[in-house]
Amino acid sequence: MSLINVVVIGNGMVGHHYVDQLAGSGVAAKITVIGAEPRPAYDRVHLSEFFAGRKPEELALTTREHYKELGVDAHFGDAVVAIDRDAKVVTTEGGRTFHYDKLVMATGSYPFVPPIPGANLSNCLVYRTIDDLGMIQAKSKNAKVGVVVGGGLLGLEAANALQNLGLQTHVVEFAPGLMGVQLDGGGSTMLRRKIEALGVQVHTSKATQTIEETHGKGNTRLVMNFADGETLATDVIVFSAGIRPSDQLAKDCGLEVGPRGGITIDYHCRTSDSDIFAIGECALYGGMIFGLVAPGYRMAEVAVSQLSGEHNSFKGADMSTKLKLLGVDVGSIGDSHGKTDGAISYTFSDEREEVYKRLIVSADGKTALGAVLVGDCSDYDTLLQYYLNGIELPANPEAMILPASEGGAPLLGAAALPATATICSCHNVSKGDIISAIDGGCCSLADVKSCTAASTGCGGCAALLKNVVDDEMAARGMEVNTAICEHFNFTRQELFHIAKVESIKSFEDLIKHHGTGRGCEICKPAVGSILASLWNDYILEEKHVGLQDTNDTFLANMQKNGTYSIVPRIPGGEITPDKLIVLGEVGKKYNLYTKITGGQRIDLFGARVEQLPDIWKELIDAGFETGHAYGKALRTVKSCVGSTWCRYGVQDSVSMAIYVEDRYKGLRSPHKLKSAVSGCTRECAEAQSKDFGVIATEHGWNLYLCGNGGMKPRHADLFATDLDDETLIKYIDRFLMFYVRTADRLQRTSVWLDNLEGGLDYLKEVIIDDKLGICAELEAQMNSIVGTYQCEWKTTIEDPEKLKRFRQFVNSDAADERVVFVQERGQPRPATEEETDQLLAKSA
Repeated sequence: MSLINVVVIGNGMVGHHYVDQLAGSGVAAKITVIGAEPRPAYDRVHLSEFFAGRKPEELALTTREHYKELGVDAHFGDAVVAIDRDAKVVTTEGGRTFHYDKLVMATGSYPFVPPIPGANLSNCLVYRTIDDLGMIQAKSKNAKVGVVVGGGLLGLEAANALQNLGLQTHVVEFAPGLMGVQLDGGGSTMLRRKIEALGVQVHTSKATQTIEETHGKGNTRLVMNFADGETLATDVIVFSAGIRPSDQLAKDCGLEVGPRGGITIDYHCRTSDSDIFAIGECALYGGMIFGLVAPGYRMAEVAVSQLSGEHNSFKGADMSTKLKLLGVDVGSIGDSHGKTDGAISYTFSDEREEVYKRLIVSADGKTALGAVLVGDCSDYDTLLQYYLNGIELPANPEAMILPASEGGAPLLGAAALPATATICSCHNVSKGDIISAIDGGCCSLADVKSCTAASTGCGGCAALLKNVVDDEMAARGMEVNTAICEHFNFTRQELFHIAKVESIKSFEDLIKHHGTGRGCEICKPAVGSILASLWNDYILEEKHVGLQDTNDTFLANMQKNGTYSIVPRIPGGEITPDKLIVLGEVGKKYNLYTKITGGQRIDLFGARVEQLPDIWKELIDAGFETGHAYGKALRTVKSCVGSTWCRYGVQDSVSMAIYVEDRYKGLRSPHKLKSAVSGCTRECAEAQSKDFGVIATEHGWNLYLCGNGGMKPRHADLFATDLDDETLIKYIDRFLMFYVRTADRLQRTSVWLDNLEGGLDYLKEVIIDDKLGICAELEAQMNSIVGTYQCEWKTTIEDPEKLKRFRQFVNSDAADERVVFVQERGQPRPATEEETDQLLAKSA
């Protein structure tokens, strides 16, 4: 039987997927792939990780050697320049010719550069390929300011790249909002707010008229001139204003293309020439270009099926997406703008927590049509399954986007999903496919991923995939994999024990000996917390940097305008007049907004990052130390005035609160910890809403455990009564270390207790009766933590190398000019965007 000669033009993700699928389909074919780039296919979805140190070979999807093993004739760095449809021959730039029986065009797309005078200057770049990223990196050396033209998905990825390179970053968008295709107005506004808080300045409704070189007249290399008369000085401009299908080859050889570009295809992915297929971003189906990798993969599979005899169809694809842009969770599902006739919507917006959610449903309220999520995508998987599978909504759909404390609906369990439910859209893996894989012998999440390829694309379905696999295995009586993530085949508790027993003191050592890969946003902070709980190292040691979030990195709490708040420790809420005066003087000197918090602390808001060490020094010199408000640690121990002053007090609650806070300050744990001590049962310190609370009695102290406020309040449980001082502290020591040792990542004490087999009674057996025989060890471990305490502020200001971190810009000592304040009620507050623009215009 003669072989079908198949030539594939393009070796991006979709072109590679076609080759991979065809090679494994059993079709008798001689496959030739021709790529314009000098390297085989690589992962464009995670391209921005190049700036985080990921090497090109680590992004590779295949190798030349692998293609040889498959019998694929692969050519790279020699673009196809002509197609002769009559002779069925393609010609490359180097003059080589290849004959085909069937031709597959996977030419992808190219970045759109608006026709702006000056857009071709040497420091005007695009963001599309590995080579583009290398050029951006080179041009950013010795640069201070970078601008991204385009506020869509790719534009914000490019902005993240520039910020990672240490540039003062701006985003210029022609439309009135960010990510206008995926987000509605409310979602776009919240996204802008969160991104600007991270130091990226956003300019919307801006039309760039010209770009000019400054020729050394200013501090930057380029200046952008806008239609409204304003200008923006920059060193580097990256165009990421959308894509255009690479269809010139198709036009040149007479294939039908759409009026706005794109190679026209039918539902079999055939072009107007029945021997030529088009797939991916170069293809136009139903008047639409599908710019995500998942639809491209579906097209590739459909095109392969025409040769294998299955003759599957492509009839469009879901364009829902979940991603993280500059650290901000963003989700868009279906009709995110509510354009469907009769559609109604429910909106939840929390500006304090910076969360925006909108659910669009049918007129009868029974069907999900779309959703927008910004700042919190925890509901994404549930909402997507309701949308994709037409599952009837509950009677109160709005509950699906409300916090649990407001009556929010529970997540849709894996068991409730139909077999047809799509779990992984990148590789079109349904729940039924996962069950079939388990039927076929898969015994773990890794086995299922290997068998089905689920969660090996963008990775957005990882949590849902794990839920489905765990649920199915549990239903069969199989052992459920409780691994913390794909990089460690252990629970958090198991990782804690490994690190403790083997005295492992860095993430690198732990993943080298007990994990795989480079780690992720799940395991890195979890391991960082474990190491801090065990060894109490200085958190800004080089081996720990990068494991925690921004607050821990700068030992302060980032606020919405990119400044920081500083919370010195005030144990028990007791403070001398002299120290109060110092706080007032520091607040006045640095023009900080001051507020007494609900936890009896004084918060100083509005400090620029470069001011933090100077402020810390003044506070430390006055006897203050860090309050650890930025960490998953003990925050505060609240107290009333107790028997010293109050006529109802029966014990000295202030002295006990100060002792407790001084003992446990700095203790790192899976979640933040709060405590309180009340001097009598009137409970003025609100001890029963804390992770551990103490209430005085005539005969000692009552200890309450595992309460919390927050979005889902829970009253603490009475654990022990009438305790003397020594026994009280002994029980708290044991409780805290047992929690730190056994809790899951980011698990509050209340949730931990609810999930603890045996509940409160079991906890009493462990802590009071020493059922497990570990109490002496828990006490010794706590004594070690107490004995190695250090004030992280003090350690930082004593190390000149660590102080280099505290600059607004990596390559400049300049301050961010857009951090502007106005006076309100005699104190500074962050200026709104409109106020900022007005004040900067006046100063100019």
